[in-house]
Amino acid sequence: MAYDRDDQYATFEQMYRCYPVSFIEKSDLEKGDKIIMPPSALDRLASLHIEYPMLFQLKNPSAGKVTHCGVLEFVSDEGIIYIPYWMMENMLLQEGDIVNVKNTNLAKGTYVKLQPHTKDFLDISNPKAILETSLRTYSCLTTGDTIMVAYNNKKYYIDIVETKPSPAVSIIETDCEVDFAPPLDYKEPEKQAKSILSDRKQPLVEDEPPAKIARFSPFTGSGRRLDGKPSTQPVEQISSPELKQKQTDKEIKGSDSKSSNTASHRPHGKLVFGSNATTSGTQTTPKVSQTNTNQEKSQKEEEPTFKAFTGKKYSLKS
Repeated sequence: MAYDRDDQYATFEQMYRCYPVSFIEKSDLEKGDKIIMPPSALDRLASLHIEYPMLFQLKNPSAGKVTHCGVLEFVSDEGIIYIPYWMMENMLLQEGDIVNVKNTNLAKGTYVKLQPHTKDFLDISNPKAILETSLRTYSCLTTGDTIMVAYNNKKYYIDIVETKPSPAVSIIETDCEVDFAPPLDYKEPEKQAKSILSDRKQPLVEDEPPAKIARFSPFTGSGRRLDGKPSTQPVEQISSPELKQKQTDKEIKGSDSKSSNTASHRPHGKLVFGSNATTSGTQTTPKVSQTNTNQEKSQKEEEPTFKAFTGKKYSLKS
């Protein structure tokens, strides 16, 4: 053990082997940050001008981990201290490892930010009240530590995210504001995430109005003749059904007159549908029809007319 003495201030510092408090059947100490020290430590601390309540800094020399704690009793064996197991986990200590113990003074805490490991802690009816009751067994809090809160036979682990006004503060007889960060296993709802993604995908510039759909106009385009000759008449686009009908009527009349004029000049070996080329034999058709009518008249004249009650007479008498 080494300690410095002067008129104003003295420091206590000692190396001990550490073991969990369960080794001395004091498992209830797991609910706080109090340690058990040997009686010799009390004698030396009493001879120094130190402030009460006694607070200590624990340091793992091999891993460089540091935390802070209070003391409950001075009843352990010489050279040994017992500390809560959750503190050993924070400092990466194993049973029997060497730990440095040094007395310290800490400012009173004004703000603490906590983050539960699981969202089950927030399901408690009043987590702040449970936390306030549990923290009464703690003397100080250190940023980066993970404390354990027991409730209804269940252990809840909570990270110390931030402390003010310093990285390590005393919470004995002080009013401290407590804030909660989202639990480590908390996930945002899918609907909210989708809405955020949809907001990001929305363009900043408004979409342009859709272009007007072109109106369908039937019977438009270029015209072609069935006889293979090029069409000399230009075809205009018709926007209304009435104009379209008028144009088709004009085309039909023009084609009839043109076909009658060009029938005699038509070359051999070509067919033009709708022409009057066979009308040259119109003189024979009436003759055939006239002879047929004369034959029918003669047949009617030759047939005898029916006369009633004509013929021979017969008598019923013998």
